[in-house]
Amino acid sequence: MTSSPTSLPVSLDITAIRTGNQKNLSEAMLAGQDLSGADLEAVNLAKANLAGANLAGANLRQSNLRCNLRGANLGGADLMGADLRNAELQGSTFIEARFQNTSFAGAFMAGVNLSQADLTGSDFRGADLRGADLREAKLEQVDFSNANLAGANLSDANLEEAILNGAIVRGTNFTGANLLCVEGEGVAWEGACLDGAASAGSILDT
Repeated sequence: MTSSPTSLPVSLDITAIRTGNQKNLSEAMLAGQDLSGADLEAVNLAKANLAGANLAGANLRQSNLRCNLRGANLGGADLMGADLRNAELQGSTFIEARFQNTSFAGAFMAGVNLSQADLTGSDFRGADLRGADLREAKLEQVDFSNANLAGANLSDANLEEAILNGAIVRGTNFTGANLLCVEGEGVAWEGACLDGAASAGSILDT
């Protein structure tokens, strides 16, 4: 008898997972599961399948989320200090999620909506952010080194002291953004829209 796509393997206890009593969920099949409000702080979810899962309001602080989160709902989730390196995040929702010092290095985030998110101090090195919505986001001291920001919208975002060395900004919208003291060595800024952007003390003024 074939199980449904959202059924849990016998070895996984959804109640124990929601209350944080299972700390090692590496490679767990949790696609489509309702984990809204779950306490998953410092849980190992490396290589887990959470595609389409509902993690709205979940506590994911310091968790290892190097996994498949395509189409997952992370609205209002606490992701401060979480590890999302190389995670698959296409189509995921992050409305009102909390980040800060979160690692997205190498993550696949094309088209993701992070508008107005507080991502202060987060790591996006080498991340794929093509077409991402980062309008009005707090991006102070964020590292975008070698990230692909082609076609992304960073209008009115605060990127003070951010690092964009080697980033791809072809067609990127920085209209009204704060680019004070930004590092951007090797960046082809002529391909980006910088209308009204503040850039005093940044590499753009050299």
